[in-house]
Formats: sequence, structure tokens, C-alpha cells
Amino acid sequence: MTDWRDRIFCEDALAGLARIPDGAIDLIIADPPYGLGKDYGNDSDKLDADAYLHWMEQWIDAALPKLKANGSLYIFLTWRYSPEVFVMLKKRMTMLNEIIWDRRVPSMGGGTRKFSSVHDTIGFFAKAKDYYFDLDAVRIPYDAETKKARSRSIFVGAKWLEMGYNPKDVWSVSRLHKEHRERADHPTQKPLEVVERMLKASCPPGGVVLDPFMGSGTTAAAAKRCGRHFVGFELNAEYCEMIEKRLQLLTPQEEAGSPVLSGQEQKSASEEI
Repeated sequence: MTDWRDRIFCEDALAGLARIPDGAIDLIIADPPYGLGKDYGNDSDKLDADAYLHWMEQWIDAALPKLKANGSLYIFLTWRYSPEVFVMLKKRMTMLNEIIWDRRVPSMGGGTRKFSSVHDTIGFFAKAKDYYFDLDAVRIPYDAETKKARSRSIFVGAKWLEMGYNPKDVWSVSRLHKEHRERADHPTQKPLEVVERMLKASCPPGGVVLDPFMGSGTTAAAAKRCGRHFVGFELNAEYCEMIEKRLQLLTPQEEAGSPVLSGQEQKSASEEI
């Protein structure tokens, strides 16, 4: 099958992954059900602990062969199952980071017999030592005050000062509240800002990202905005329709990926000037 790129297949990833050739994917971004009993229009998040972990191992073993030799994976989890899934993945890949996504949840409500949970856990894994990673594409610019404080001659022209610093492993990005312009009708939608950082850092321009659990379609939208290809699977037919509509609403500028240049592209452009 040659037309699998830039498509969302409305089917179970365990069955559909056979559509994807082995070694064809640059990056996997996986946001599976968390095992919390959420309603995704089906029973996919209503497994007991043993069944859930068995299912996780099944799709992981089906998805990983699709990665290129220098490919990598990001996986969204909660604290409930991240230890078991991380051990599972560390038997198959090299773990690079445990990223904490601080969802900026307001300090209100919550239980009274434990601390409130306000973060998601993200595992970052690579298939081999020479995995693709473009740090320059995701550097965070220093503010004017910081640059001014580093104005001495020894800092002039320093790459780290001009291009910005390496994002840390705590990402403070607000969850998508009901009135947010990105918000779709999905209970666990992820922000574009989070997914685009993963794409820019770990998928080369023109590369392909696989999302086995498309949900609201954030990975597909981010890929189009960043000049990457995508492929994904989604069980819920209503979500599949929602994704198609979301992609259709992207502006031509966003689809072209014009706001995004990788670090390597930035370097080439600066050398041509």
C-alpha cells in the first residue's frame, strides 16, 4: 500500500499498523488511554490493570518495528502506570527523558486525603544512539534583560545566547480549557505547543510521524503546521470526522509550515545571506 501517508484510518491501531511498512516512520507520538475509565465513545479505557498493561505491550510491540533505525518515541502517561510502561519500553529502547507536563491546573478542588495531581508524565525514548534530535529547532529565546546582562565581549556571538536555551524536562503549558481556541470535543486533548515541540525536535522536515491514538487530531494538525507528514489511527468514527474538519480549517500558511524552520534549515538560511 503506497497511500498511507497523511491519512487517518478509522480503525484499531493493532489491526491497522500492518498497513505501515517497517522502518518507514521517523517518530511515534503516542497518547493512549490512561486506564482511568474515560469515555472515548467505546470501552477502550475501561480495562483492569493486568489487561491494560497487556494491551499496552501489544501495541508497543506492533508499533516499534515501524520506526526507522534513528527513530524515537514520545508517550503520554500518568503516574499510575508510567513506572510499568517505562520498564516495558526500556527493555526495547533507550530512555532519554522523563518529561513532566505541568498542565497549570488552578489550585482549587481535588481530594482531601492526598495531593492534587496536576501533571502528565511523558516518556522520551530512542531506538539507537544516533537518533535524530534537532535542539536548535526548539531552543527558547532569552529575554532582553538576560541578553543585556550578558553583553560583555566574551558573550558576543555566543550561539547559546543568540539562539536560546535548551528546554528543560518540565514543560509548563496550560491545558486546553473549554473556551480555548484550539479546544475540540475530546476529553484529553493535548495542546499544539507540546506536540509541536516534539515534532520539531525529533522528526526531520518532510519526515513522518505516527500517532496510534489520534483522538482530537493534534498530532496531524501539528505535522501539517510544521511541514511533516503524518499517519494515525482512531477507533471513534466521530473523532475521525472531527479530525478531518480540524485539518480543513488550517490556513494555507499553517499547512505550508511556513512559520517553522528546523535548526538545520535556520543554519543553511543564515549561511546563504
